[in-house]
Amino acid sequence: MRIDHKLLLWGWVAITFFLGSCSEASPGEEPPAALPTPTPYQLDLPQRFGGIQAIPADNPLTQEGVALGQTLFYEKALSANNTMSCGSCHQQQFAFTDGQAVSKGIDGIAGTRSAMSLANLLWVSQFNWDGGPKSLEEQAKIPLESPIELHQNLDVAVAKLQATEKYPALFEKAFGRGPITKENLLKALAQFTRTLISSNSRFDRYQEGKENLTVDELLGMRLFLTHPDPNISLRGGNCGDCHGGTLQTFNTFHNNGLDAEPKDAGRWLITGKESDRGKFRAPSLRNIALTAPYMHDGRFKTLEDVLNHYNEHVNMQDPNLDPLIEEARNDFGGATLGLTAEEKRQIIAFLHTLTDETFVKDPRFSDPNK
Repeated sequence: MRIDHKLLLWGWVAITFFLGSCSEASPGEEPPAALPTPTPYQLDLPQRFGGIQAIPADNPLTQEGVALGQTLFYEKALSANNTMSCGSCHQQQFAFTDGQAVSKGIDGIAGTRSAMSLANLLWVSQFNWDGGPKSLEEQAKIPLESPIELHQNLDVAVAKLQATEKYPALFEKAFGRGPITKENLLKALAQFTRTLISSNSRFDRYQEGKENLTVDELLGMRLFLTHPDPNISLRGGNCGDCHGGTLQTFNTFHNNGLDAEPKDAGRWLITGKESDRGKFRAPSLRNIALTAPYMHDGRFKTLEDVLNHYNEHVNMQDPNLDPLIEEARNDFGGATLGLTAEEKRQIIAFLHTLTDETFVKDPRFSDPNK
């Protein structure tokens, strides 16, 4: 049989034209409009805080992404029974902690660690008490899927959001067209938490030359920052060795002598190094007056209890006890740190200057549905 190549060619042309015309909008229908490019989010970064950790190249801050993250942070549909959100354990009034020794999840099961404050995470590279997560995107997944916390698989959470009227449009504005994904869910939460900057305490205004501190507060600050040396009669509270700098933390890991045999192995659970057993990340002391109870397990109810521990009750038997704590003494041959009651009172007076009232009331960080 002879094949007419001209006829075959014209046949392909006709089919191509037909398929092309079918893919175009029907008469009277408008093609989908192009989405506007998300607007970059402008951070107000205090210069005195130093350089921030790198923001992932695939998750730049945008106004649309941050707004979505703020809404998701307070979204109870992210929990299996729709009763809790990230904001349940990270409440703004408590500088994004929850006032509990350890938090309880949706099933009423208590965890083993206290909810950490979420302030100034742009300057952190290892998150949680043990430093396991290396990014806020990675960190956000843990409480969402934890059987002790929100207890919901991310695929289920995404399906619930996709079925709502509002979230598909919000995700589209932030990340473009397409179905909601768990990756973009985590990215939005990370964008929001990166904006939680606390930088307007009385201590900040003192650093900026805008406000004076009292004599007791200034004496407390000096004690806070000073490592004691009885050889030169230099008295100090030894706090700044771990909680120093403008951010009130170096984000380093320390064993602070809570127990001779720690029940929670802390950093060891991440590294497997015996020298890390019982070590935890030193949290920032910004807003510390609002974040009681204290330590990774919330064992101390007050700041006075905390100072009493460091001054009188450090367990010297722990082989991983931080040397900066072990050797700190205000008196020759002293068995303990040796602060006086007056010195402890002055240190606590200074700690109260770290409270940022603006931060805990800022509507940019609040539940947008209220």
